[in-house]
Amino acid sequence: MKYSIRRQITAIFIELFAFVLGTVLIVSNGFLGTYYLSFKSKELIRTYNEIDKMLAEGTITDDSAVDNILVRTEKANVDLVIVDTGGNAVFHTLSADDPRFKEMFTGLLLGMTVIDVEDIIRQTDSYTIYRNGGQNTDRDVEYLKMWGRFSDNSWFIMQTPLASIRESASLANQFLIYLGIVGIFLGGVLVWLFSRRITQPIMELAGLSQEMANLNFEAKYTRGGEDEIGVLGRNFNRMSAQLEKTISELKRANNQLQKDIQQKEKMEDMRNEFLGNVSHELKTPIALIQGYAEGLKEGINDDPENREFYCDVIMDEADKMNRMVRNLLTLNQLEFGNDEVEFKRFDLVGLVKGVIASCEILVQQAEAVIDFIADESVYVWADEFKTEQVVRNYLTNAIHHVGNERRIEVRIVQDEDKARVSVFNSGNPIPDEDVPKLWDKFYKVDKAHTREYGGNGIGLSIVKAIMESFRQKYGVKNFENGVAFWFELDAKPESSFEVKEKDDDTSLH
Repeated sequence: MKYSIRRQITAIFIELFAFVLGTVLIVSNGFLGTYYLSFKSKELIRTYNEIDKMLAEGTITDDSAVDNILVRTEKANVDLVIVDTGGNAVFHTLSADDPRFKEMFTGLLLGMTVIDVEDIIRQTDSYTIYRNGGQNTDRDVEYLKMWGRFSDNSWFIMQTPLASIRESASLANQFLIYLGIVGIFLGGVLVWLFSRRITQPIMELAGLSQEMANLNFEAKYTRGGEDEIGVLGRNFNRMSAQLEKTISELKRANNQLQKDIQQKEKMEDMRNEFLGNVSHELKTPIALIQGYAEGLKEGINDDPENREFYCDVIMDEADKMNRMVRNLLTLNQLEFGNDEVEFKRFDLVGLVKGVIASCEILVQQAEAVIDFIADESVYVWADEFKTEQVVRNYLTNAIHHVGNERRIEVRIVQDEDKARVSVFNSGNPIPDEDVPKLWDKFYKVDKAHTREYGGNGIGLSIVKAIMESFRQKYGVKNFENGVAFWFELDAKPESSFEVKEKDDDTSLH
């Protein structure tokens, strides 16, 4: 990456190291010579103090003292000449033939009066430290010199060449440059390698943030550690878990909101449909009631039989309206879950026999024959009252649509943990395109025939709502000579409360 942290760390290190090196070189060039000159001045003063002490104690001529002075001056690269008050050289570190000795000795004999002092470094009553250029047989040399008197009034002069100071400073600067170049290279390589320990966790965190941006909360920071990156990684993990929890809650809330919106839209559609169907269904009986009532009021026919006929029509239409309203209220309670289902165990055979007996008059009016096929008893778990509604709707529907040989067959078959009730009536099969619509409110396959017996297309919708509240299957099946409606109930208690989804492909045959 062009702007990776690893590159930036390496670049910052190299720039910082180069800045420090440059600063050191500038300081060295500007102040190293001055520092070295100060150091040499202190060295000359220490040598002066030691020799002055030896002269005061009279040990200057001892061999050990002489050796110490020679070692010290040689180590410090210092030339020394001491002359007594009589003009005799009592001590010197140079040979008598050395031009430097002659120059220094001559200067002392002259009392230093001809010395050209260019730069006094330090001056006291006993000595003067200064820097000047002196004549040498080979070349001009600049010295740091010290001259004056010891406590015994002897004169002395010490000098050290300044060329060694400049050479040492130059060598030190060169060494710093070479060392800096090597340090920059090696340091840059090491920083490049070690910065990986920092950048790799950061790259892992970057990848983790990318996964979180893609709503993948399975990725976690795994490197650990107690440093700042480790703390950041643990915070990332906690944030990921919290985001996952929050988004899950938001999704659940959104799904619930969508369901609520759909339910509201569904209820609105059902309300509109309900109002439209009710107004349509009530229009005809209201018109009939109004027409026949007006006829009675205006005395269109004074014949008692006709008046009785008018009254019978009004009563019949009012009864149809009453039954339709009751059915609509029942269906409304079932569809909106306002009607509680009370499961209990009861004998299904006895219930069906009771419904058949109550419909005997209708069967006789339809000139039909009912065959009931079942065991002596079949116990099921369901709501007994609602089950009776289902059986009654199936049976009355079969009575009103029976044809051909006018035969109705009610059969109860138990298969392991299920009991199936089927109601067959001979007659014309239902057209295939109408089968899926049978369970819709107010849907009628034969509207003229339905009107004839007073049906309103709500009975099968009630069956659908009841069976779905039971979580049980139901359906219809065509035969060549008729139609059979069926439904199933649980014959074992433990399965009565299982939530089962009705599959249209399997329930409607």
